[in-house]
Amino acid sequence: MKNKYTPIVILIGFIVIIASSLFIGRYPLSLPKVLGVLFNTKLKVAENDRTVLLLIRLPRIIAVLLVGGGLAVSGVALQGLFKNPLVSPYVLGVSSGSGFGAALAILLSLSPIMVQTFAFTFGLLAVFLAILIGSRNETSSLSLVLSGIIVGALFSALISLVKYVADPFDKLPAIVFWLMGSFSSVSYREILISLPFILTGIVTLTLIRWRINILAMGEEESVSLGENPKILKSLIIISTSLITAASVSISGIIGWVGLVIPHIVRILVGPNNRYTIPLSIVVGGGYLLVIDDISRALFPIEIPIGILTAIVGAPVFAYLLKFKRSSGWTG
Repeated sequence: MKNKYTPIVILIGFIVIIASSLFIGRYPLSLPKVLGVLFNTKLKVAENDRTVLLLIRLPRIIAVLLVGGGLAVSGVALQGLFKNPLVSPYVLGVSSGSGFGAALAILLSLSPIMVQTFAFTFGLLAVFLAILIGSRNETSSLSLVLSGIIVGALFSALISLVKYVADPFDKLPAIVFWLMGSFSSVSYREILISLPFILTGIVTLTLIRWRINILAMGEEESVSLGENPKILKSLIIISTSLITAASVSISGIIGWVGLVIPHIVRILVGPNNRYTIPLSIVVGGGYLLVIDDISRALFPIEIPIGILTAIVGAPVFAYLLKFKRSSGWTG
């Protein structure tokens, strides 16, 4: 690690961002009111304050942290698996699959929970198809990437088909808004549905993070050190697929987080996955929470967070590429 104090600074910044987010929004909440709601102090708190904080703002913050941390750690793991710094959590077509599932559920006028279920199921289906197409006698990283592109293109076409036949005054706006990504209507029930899958993936990747270092050395070196590359690759793909599909089912398609955050974390603490994987969870959650705060407080109307992550992420990534070339950093 480049600086032993870096994780402490990151953790302090993370806590400050979470605490600040409790006060940010169109409905003002003072410090005594927030403390009164959270800790049941003797201060009288209006029911509106309690509702805004506990039923709207708090579940939104939890969802943003889960999605941001999940997408970031998935990006780190997949970039290590494919040995490619341009890989994102959506490389196997999960975003297009989830998008089609959600669009189909909206077209069929299903409940919000069913929209989430369809998005999660079709996201995993897309990954399964990509693996089925790309796998031979052994898992080939290049063929998996290419099959992910194929599957993503297929489901993107299906999304376009659903949008084409959707009611332009009712269903189509809802589909378009979902695809742009938002946490505006997230609830505890939606979080609880996706929470087991996201946590399972995050915990698995955290436990095997040092093995990902070995995998980056190459399959022959991994075997010589007593590892089974096939099992390790399968664990990474399954874990990242669960995280990404569950995350997209909550928030819609949010790009750039799983691509940019791993590079930022490597610049801060180096390429060792023992540090980059746990810290990417913190940095990814904090980063997406800042973007979400901006989306719901800076403009007169709430901007879909997927738009802002692209507006912010693209220039940041361009700067990182320039930094990489000028400094010789290889990530």
